Amino acid sequence: MTTPHSSPAAPGAESASVYRHAGFLSFLIARVVAVVATQVQAVVVAWQVYDLTREPMALAYVGLAQFLPMLCLLLPAGDLIDRFDRRRILALAWSVGAVCSALLWWLAGHGASGVAGIYAVLVLYGCARAFSGPAMQSLLPQIVPRSQLAQAIAANSMLMRAASIGGPLLGGLLYALGGGELTYAVCCACFVLGVVLLLRVVVAYASAPGPTQGTMFQRFGAGIAFIRSRPIILGTISLDLFAVLLGGVVALLPIYAQEVLHVGPAGLGALRSAMAVGEVGAGLYLSMRPFNRRVGRTMFIAVAVFGAANLVFALSTWFWLSFAALMVAGAADMVSVYIRGALVQFSTPDTMRGRVNAVNMLFIGSSNELGEFRAGTSASWLGVVPAAVVGGLCTLGVVGGWMLAFQSLRKVDRFEEAANAH
Repeated sequence: MTTPHSSPAAPGAESASVYRHAGFLSFLIARVVAVVATQVQAVVVAWQVYDLTREPMALAYVGLAQFLPMLCLLLPAGDLIDRFDRRRILALAWSVGAVCSALLWWLAGHGASGVAGIYAVLVLYGCARAFSGPAMQSLLPQIVPRSQLAQAIAANSMLMRAASIGGPLLGGLLYALGGGELTYAVCCACFVLGVVLLLRVVVAYASAPGPTQGTMFQRFGAGIAFIRSRPIILGTISLDLFAVLLGGVVALLPIYAQEVLHVGPAGLGALRSAMAVGEVGAGLYLSMRPFNRRVGRTMFIAVAVFGAANLVFALSTWFWLSFAALMVAGAADMVSVYIRGALVQFSTPDTMRGRVNAVNMLFIGSSNELGEFRAGTSASWLGVVPAAVVGGLCTLGVVGGWMLAFQSLRKVDRFEEAANAH
């Protein structure tokens, strides 16, 4: 790893606001513009693909095209992030994202290639995401001191969800105004701006890397063994994987917008933003009244509420009720994300964060992209409403099973306990 060693903080520095640490604000703004680009691109790609094909399976392949490269690159991504400058790896990944947006812009003006060209670009974009996700998660603890890590995670999560509100809305509006060409041009510009801001981030709390030992497979195997030895980490990330994989409804939103709620592309953007509205509301509450008690039990309750809200959305034919259900699901997800992120970061030493976060991001990617494939195939076989209902019930079943299988996670009280839990 080429990042500098951790330097002593100035007296009183760790008691100051987390926003006063050098580079933290630049890091947040860079993440915001990159998330806006990602959200805008996601909503427009989904709309374009379904508009061209009118096939639920086509939406399933959108998720699969991004997930398979992430799966294949998991091993080298985690290993490289632990050995080299995480900031530069993230900047390179976002640069590839800008190239993907530029290619989608070109395809939007040459529609004869159909969806095949879009899928090919999504494969390249999935390669970039294999590195950007774990690099972002592993970089944050190198920017702020450990005493303010939970606060930084909360601020970071809240602002990312705020960007997730504007992104889908902006995507729907831009597509209605200028089609794919205007929308993808904005995405490309956002990725470029994110790279420029990221290069200003100061890395001040990186641990000194140990000597490189063994092969890449052996080093990554050590990371897997570490996760298996920590039930809190394994239970936390696997809960997210199966709850969202089986119960997520995001991939079905284009079908609901067109065929169930009849609200068009602008309504689709609003639906995709609804969860983010709930997440930001919960994030604002957490920033004013943070908690650090009974965190394990609270996470299970939050995931159960997420599944119940998705079940309400699945059965709704009213736009306002669907929007409200997604808001509740988003608020519950924000609580879960906050607890999950803090537990994983507190449980993992800096020298292993790249590998652990690579596995974590694979699980997140599985729950999102592979979840889109699951949702699309289920909708193709069962119909869109039955598929969404079954998904919500599966999420509730996962919560009950994990509460029994990972009792140490359910009983954890404070975040700090995760550092010594085995």
